[in-house]
Amino acid sequence: MTEKRHRAAPVEDVTTRKEQRSTTKELTPAGRLVATRLHDVIGYQIAQASIATLALYQRAAGAPLALRPVEYTMLVLLNENPGGTAARLARALAVSAPNMTMWLEKLQRRDLVRREASESDRRSQHLYVTEKGRKLANEATRRVIEAERHAFSHLSVGERAILVELLRKLALKRSD
Repeated sequence: MTEKRHRAAPVEDVTTRKEQRSTTKELTPAGRLVATRLHDVIGYQIAQASIATLALYQRAAGAPLALRPVEYTMLVLLNENPGGTAARLARALAVSAPNMTMWLEKLQRRDLVRREASESDRRSQHLYVTEKGRKLANEATRRVIEAERHAFSHLSVGERAILVELLRKLALKRSD
């Protein structure tokens, strides 16, 4: 009796087949790479969205106003929290103390922020936005909001509100 030897057919990875049938939603926004396994990874989706929002910020406010995202954020936070300290601001932005000092010095040289020594503790300084800094922060915010409304007009008002709330909830997990 002659025994026939059969080769086992190569096992096809089901995921690979699924990736080959992927829809546009499963492709990266730019580069058109299949990203099926990343579809449900929140961090990946946030990173992809961040690419779009940072580019939008740069076009709308960053380049025209010569204002980096961290500088803008610092100005807005200090405007809303006058008299705060560098340490508190550094914690809020997850920035090291030396980096915070560098950013504050840049803003101070541009007359956007001023420091005042604490009356109760001369080692501590309180931070305030100057009138020029307040105007710049307000103008940047106006430009960014306008650009976001235009760029993300495919989102309904409700979807936008839900997105903002969900992102805020994720950001609050930093304090856990």
